Amino acid sequence: MDEREKLRKFRELDDAFATALKELDGGGASNEDAAPQEPPFEERLRALMQEYGQSSQSVATLMRTIVELGHSSRGAQ
Repeated sequence: MDEREKLRKFRELDDAFATALKELDGGGASNEDAAPQEPPFEERLRALMQEYGQSSQSVATLMRTIVELGHSSRGAQ
């Protein structure tokens, strides 16, 4: 896999996490409002985890890091 492909895949994963965080904060669309052609978030996330060989634990650690960085960057503004 070349660097462009890795970057594209990372962006997909990042977008999925951003969507999940918005939904957790109540700022995103509910599952009923989601476009019917899009698979549910959890299904997309699991597919990406499998594709990248990431465990649930490593993804949970990544999510905590993203949330912590988001909170710390809000305080810096």
